[in-house]
Amino acid sequence: MPEWTLVTGANRGLGLEFVRQRLAAGAPVVATCRQPGRATALNALAGEHPGHLKVLPLDAIDPRSRAELVRELPLAIGKGGRIDLLVNNAGVLHGGERFGHLDGDTLEHSLRTNAVAPLLLTQALAPWLAGGARVANLSSQLGSIAGTTRFGTPSYAISKAALNMATVQLAHALRERGVVVVALHPGWVRTNMGGGQASEAPDESVAGLLRVIDGLSASDSGQFLDWTGARLPW
Repeated sequence: MPEWTLVTGANRGLGLEFVRQRLAAGAPVVATCRQPGRATALNALAGEHPGHLKVLPLDAIDPRSRAELVRELPLAIGKGGRIDLLVNNAGVLHGGERFGHLDGDTLEHSLRTNAVAPLLLTQALAPWLAGGARVANLSSQLGSIAGTTRFGTPSYAISKAALNMATVQLAHALRERGVVVVALHPGWVRTNMGGGQASEAPDESVAGLLRVIDGLSASDSGQFLDWTGARLPW
């Protein structure tokens, strides 16, 4: 049976680019997003790659949605199918935060989306991870505590720091199966989240990230790396 790539938040930006590049490399892909019916570019890719791209609904912060994905997955990848690459890409960035006006709901939503959801989704999908599979958690250099030099985007930064810890925890939990789990900073990328002034194009970032993923060894599990393979400070 083929081994699949599964990408969350695959309807746009880096997620969509991961889908494109994995398909181009000949890998079958399960692409998830909250509203597949509105994912025009993703559905067009599915039409171009019949049988090789399955688009499934997932609201990563919703336990019922995660459970439904687990139920549907065997139908998508086949009874003996396995995931050899899980890309936890879905995330949120709340802009306009100012000290003195921080909101608990915003902080909680960021934590649930950017840290809790990838952790619980990886746990739920663990039975379908192939031996030696890779789990790539899309983090950010803004989640580096040592690298923080100013106040800014606190809910995003805090949630990405939490994702980094979740990555280390998952690395230990899955080590005996040879599964490698890493936190990856994609660079400052020209997406809806990164903005038009960002320095990296999505295709360049994802190509770099996939080179890093392809080059991972067991000793890299639990590391925090950027899209060039450089290690980042916690």
